[in-house]
Amino acid sequence: MKKSSPVSRGGRFASGPGADVAQFTESVSFDHRLWRHDIQGSLAHAAMLRKVGLLNRAEHAAIARGLKVIAREIEQGKFRWKAELEDVHMNIEAELTRRVPAGAKLHTGRSRNDQIALDLRLWLREEIVALLGEIQGLQQSLVRLGKQNADVLIPGYTHLQRAQPVYFVHHLLAYVEMLERDCERLWDGLDRVNVCPLGAGALAGSTLPLDRAFVAKEFGFVDLDGKPRLTQNSMDAVSDRDFAVEFCAAAALLAVHLSRLAEDVVLWASAEFNFIRIADAYTTGSSLMPQKRNPDVAELARGKSARVIGNLVSLLTLLKGLPMTYNRDLQEDKERLFDSADTVRATVRLMAAMLRHTQVNRAACETAASDPALLATDLADYLVRKGMPFRQAHHAVGAAVAVAEKAGQPLHALSLAELQSISPQFGRDARRVFHLRAAMAKRNLIGAPGKKQVKRQLARWEEQLS
Repeated sequence: MKKSSPVSRGGRFASGPGADVAQFTESVSFDHRLWRHDIQGSLAHAAMLRKVGLLNRAEHAAIARGLKVIAREIEQGKFRWKAELEDVHMNIEAELTRRVPAGAKLHTGRSRNDQIALDLRLWLREEIVALLGEIQGLQQSLVRLGKQNADVLIPGYTHLQRAQPVYFVHHLLAYVEMLERDCERLWDGLDRVNVCPLGAGALAGSTLPLDRAFVAKEFGFVDLDGKPRLTQNSMDAVSDRDFAVEFCAAAALLAVHLSRLAEDVVLWASAEFNFIRIADAYTTGSSLMPQKRNPDVAELARGKSARVIGNLVSLLTLLKGLPMTYNRDLQEDKERLFDSADTVRATVRLMAAMLRHTQVNRAACETAASDPALLATDLADYLVRKGMPFRQAHHAVGAAVAVAEKAGQPLHALSLAELQSISPQFGRDARRVFHLRAAMAKRNLIGAPGKKQVKRQLARWEEQLS
């Protein structure tokens, strides 16, 4: 058994943990990424201790200088992290205390329990803001690609079967809408992240005259009126990870949206569709087949959604059986939270870059969209305008489709006599329905894929994302 550090074990224990226990329990290998937020928290805590008289001016100045020197060393890669000190907090505090005697006072009125709750909130607040910027970049890529191909029509699909024609940009804007809801969820969650837990101590606050509001204001944990936002129950403050779960939930749904976009890209890039061509830099070849151009970025985006969903499930499972208040199980929250944030940010960034380097095969899209079967519903609407109930119109057009299929010809090639043999309400003007651009011009309901509506929506998103 090794000797323990007095910083990490205290006077209760005669000896330190075994090497195997130390290795099993350490978290500095992954939580060291919180070092900047931990030092920021310590600087604010020290300033508060000085304000309330628990540090004198010289002690406060020495602690602040020491923390800033350590921060520079970490930034330059010169700081040595020690697994035996367990975590980021103890590594920084132990080194500060070794250099600055007053550092032993820094932990006054503070526990690692409220310290990590603060660090996570500070870190996640920054991550959410950065992710929001990344999502906006992806939205801009979708809008840009759509605008460049604003007149391109493609089939819209249900059940992965050709259904009705839509403008390509309308399809892309559907993902812009999805991503906007992701942004709204992240903004909403940010409000619950932005609450200061420092001062909750281990679970029961402190008997010392701490100024929690001072620290909250230092970090911008304030409402719209500038009033400090503080956790209102010390037990909840140290055990709450709802904010992390909410982020992981929003990240999981974002990952699902990215996966759906990736699936469309994979299909469109296939030889069978041939709607788009992704630049070489965002595709890979085959180790065996020299002709291959694989959409690996999109495929990995689709695959990475699984781990982000898994992280959410892991966090929920981690929390479901924990009694109040802090339990060491909560150490397992960080890797799941970090991985979700890293994965969705990288995926959003790469998908945006890939779309900026994607070209649309207009000829292939035009050929696919010109399939007259896509306008079968329009033919039913034609009969509705003649006064036929829609169910009857649907049946009549279905019969026309069957006649065309049996004859081995496209729907629009049926003669007037053939149409009237199905229903006398088909007139000479029936085949005008199959003029594709004219049919698209009629789709002018709000949210529909008609040219005027799509142009309006494209302009709206350009303005909103500018």
